[in-house]
Amino acid sequence: MSKKVTFDAVIVQHGSMNAGYVEFPYDVQELYGVKGQVKVKALIDGKVTYRGSLAKMGTTCHILGITQAIRKELGKELGDTIHVVLEQDLAPREVILPEEVAALFSKHPGAKAFFDTLSYTDRKEYIVWITSAKREETKQNRLGLLIEKLKNGRKLNDK
Repeated sequence: MSKKVTFDAVIVQHGSMNAGYVEFPYDVQELYGVKGQVKVKALIDGKVTYRGSLAKMGTTCHILGITQAIRKELGKELGDTIHVVLEQDLAPREVILPEEVAALFSKHPGAKAFFDTLSYTDRKEYIVWITSAKREETKQNRLGLLIEKLKNGRKLNDK
């Protein structure tokens, strides 16, 4: 069983970008026995559940990214304080393939092979991009782009 920790932290702006994070006020090595990245589950302000990682991103301590989507859902801005309940996430990170993606992958094994090398987050972003299409035409266009990008060894946001 992983230890739950609770803390309040200010959402810090990352450089000049519209990106934020909070500093993790505990010693990751002491808590989790590792120096590097730690997969975590967090409950933010008692409302938003987030699966991500604690990481050192050129920072003096580990940080937890607070995405624009999370800030919007919380009604919080950069500089606001949030309440975080966090624990190590030991559950496997699996991305469930929709039928149409699985069918496409059976015809394009090279694309599937590259997809399987991607991180959980990159695989998840691709699938959310496909399943969030509101119109069938958009979904079909995205399915074509998915295969094209993967065959060329590209992540979703790579140009």
